[in-house]
This record gives sequence, structure tokens and C-alpha cells, in this order.
Amino acid sequence: MIVRMLSIAGWLSMLLVAATPAIAQQQNFDTVQIRPVRLADRIYMLAGARGNIGVSVGDSAVILVDDQYAPLTPKVLAAVRALTRLPIRFVLNTHWHGDHTGGNENMRGAGAFVVSHENVRKRMSTEQFIKLFGRRVPPSSPGALPVVTFSDAVNFHLDAEEIRAFHVRTAHTDGDAIVHFRTANVVHMGDTFFNGMYPFIDLDTGGSVDGMIAAADRVLGMIDRDTRVIPGHGPAGDRSALRAYRDMLAGARERVMRHVAAGASLQRVLAAKPTAEYDSIWGKGFFKPDQFVEVLYTDLSRRKDANP
Repeated sequence: MIVRMLSIAGWLSMLLVAATPAIAQQQNFDTVQIRPVRLADRIYMLAGARGNIGVSVGDSAVILVDDQYAPLTPKVLAAVRALTRLPIRFVLNTHWHGDHTGGNENMRGAGAFVVSHENVRKRMSTEQFIKLFGRRVPPSSPGALPVVTFSDAVNFHLDAEEIRAFHVRTAHTDGDAIVHFRTANVVHMGDTFFNGMYPFIDLDTGGSVDGMIAAADRVLGMIDRDTRVIPGHGPAGDRSALRAYRDMLAGARERVMRHVAAGASLQRVLAAKPTAEYDSIWGKGFFKPDQFVEVLYTDLSRRKDANP
């Protein structure tokens, strides 16, 4: 148990590195390459260290979705400049974690407005405590905080591209936003979608497996087979990839819930390996099967009516 918790804590340290400057200084970003992937006309995904960045290039400006770690800002800006010399006008944060918001202060210094759901600013403004890992995350500096927030949805009209960012409740966190590039038929789901790997669900800042499934269902209901889907982590996907992910979440939830409803301990659930049928495909990412099962168990055990 101790080894497993240390493994999770180590992964979370990477996830939240930009939210903790002292930790960020210990990371080596020199070898990180920011790779652009073209998804549609003027829509790109930038893959580098952890959180994927979305890029929408208009006729007059650029909109980014997320901005990775602060030390990577020069590489992110260079990758954008390779696509266009236009300025970055807005940065949309999909949630509060440092691998998606770490570059906020740098981007604001470069002239961009940072936009997020209101809970992202609240989380970044105060110390957060991740109970499961015993980790405290200090408040972000004032310059890193979003300057525009919304409660339900916000629309952007970047020349010919119509962009809608909308809130999904209690999914990866309590402040998740999904960004729909309507004209281009591209969706950025942030960390509500981990493509090809088990996701981290941040229970201590409002996340839940039910919310993750609901977010996937909402997006599946609004896209078609030609839609490109940007995950928070992993390669760009499509409707079939999102469907497979959603079905895995629902199946794993059902299997763990049966044990929870029967009153099984965490140790017994782990020994039963309820996600075994999924592990060969989804368990090879940075969040391992036992870690995923532990998060599901913790989430589902919080319910008073734990019925399968």
C-alpha cells in the first residue's frame, strides 16, 4: 500500500508541478519538444510535457487552450510562431492543474487574456490539499490567475471560427471546461478525456467518475465520426476513441461498485482485479490499474446508496 501511494504521489507531483514553483525548478524541460499536430484547417494540437495544447489560428489572432508548464513557454511560443506570426489573444484553461495552467503568467505577460471556469480561479487563488496523497498545493501568483471567468459557457468568435467553451460538472475536477471549435469540427476535452490510458480523477477538488462519464456522453452526443477530439493526455482521437474510453469508464465503475456495495475492503477489491479485462489496453499509461481502482473505490465509497 505504501509503495502504491508513493507511486501515485510521484505522478501527482508531475501533474501539479507548475502550481508549485519549487518543484518546477527541479524538473528538466531542456529535452522536451513541442510537436504540432494538424487536426483541421487552422486548428492544431501541441503535444509536449503532459497537458495537450489546442491552437486556433484566425486571420487576426490566435486562441490557445491550456499552456503547459511555465518553463516551456518559450518553446510553446516558438511552436505557435512556426504556424503563424499573429499574436495570442486568449488562453482558455480547461481546469486548474499546473500542467494546463503553468504558463498563464507568462502568457498574460505576452498580452493574452486568460479565461476559465470560475472554479479554476477559485482553486488557483487558494491553497489546495489533495488528501489522498497528503499534498498541499500553494496558491498561484496573482499574475497567473484567469482574468475572465464564466459559470456555464462562453463563446468566442475568432474571424471565421466559432468557439464555445462550456462547463461540465464534477468530472476531472469541479472546474472543467470543454472547448468546441464548431466550424472546424474539433473538440478539446482537457483531462475529462485521457486517450488510451486510465485517467486521474481529482476527487479532492471535485472530480468523480460519474462526472467523467457524463462529460464523455455529452460530447458524444454533439460530435460525428469526422470530429477530431483533443484529450488532455494521449494522442488526438475521434468519436470511436472517445466511445471506447467512455465504455471503459462505465464498465470499470460498474465492476468496482459491485464490490463497494458488498462492503469489500480496498485490499479485497484490489486483489479481485476488477479492471483486468481493460488493463492490457488502458493500464500502460502513467496511472496504473491498482491506482485507478483505488480512485474508483474511494469515489464510490463516498456514496451512502452504493448500489450497482
